[in-house]
Amino acid sequence: MSGAREPVIAARDLTRRFGTFTAVDAISFDVAPGEILGFLGANGAGKTTAIRMLTGLLAPTSGTARVAGFDVYTQTEAIKRSIGYMSQRFSLYEDLTARENIRFYGGIYGLTNAAIREETAELAEKLDLGRALDQPIRSLPLGWRQKLAFSVAVLHRPAIVFLDEPTGGVDPVTRRQFWDLMYEEAASGVTVFVTTHYMDEAEYCDRVSIMVDGRIDALGTPGELKARFSADSIDEVFVRLARGRGVAAEASKRAGAPA
Repeated sequence: MSGAREPVIAARDLTRRFGTFTAVDAISFDVAPGEILGFLGANGAGKTTAIRMLTGLLAPTSGTARVAGFDVYTQTEAIKRSIGYMSQRFSLYEDLTARENIRFYGGIYGLTNAAIREETAELAEKLDLGRALDQPIRSLPLGWRQKLAFSVAVLHRPAIVFLDEPTGGVDPVTRRQFWDLMYEEAASGVTVFVTTHYMDEAEYCDRVSIMVDGRIDALGTPGELKARFSADSIDEVFVRLARGRGVAAEASKRAGAPA
């Protein structure tokens, strides 16, 4: 990670309201090229809304943000072409084979037929797909599907890849292998923006952001956050922040003040 280069994400007071409800409340942060940022928060904390704004799918209410050098208000199509995305459902078509999925996404990303053939051969060797390359996705083990989905998400060499709980439901060994793939992409300069409910995975990130009720309550390296909160793990930091905000909200309610 190099802080001297232009940030791949630069957000300032980024806010999204739905009527009177503020889902994302003036968050500010930068993400550097090749950095792995863990974007943590309980369900309803605002993570998904923030990601939708950063990926050009939802207009902010106020604030500013640039992703891969493009403005989230006026250059959303350019943002979409410059990012990769993998959801918890892995984003692959289960009726298609692995080879067909690679060809399909390669075409969407604008790769030439020659580039698609080259990428297919490289992925088959890298992921040890063998004959599984021509089997329907639904017949492949979950771990293979997961790693293939990630590889397809970065097929076009994006500036940043967004991963939404990508390791849900897989065994620890496969999770570790998946993180090895993430490290490899980060080492090549691709920024990785990952959400996870596995707090042990947060320890693998370069930095961690923890959202509570629409705000970023903590941001730093795992070591910095554990030292700041005198905690033994990121899980302990996470629980302390979430519980602290809940206690404050309950106290406000008892005092008759808005939470």
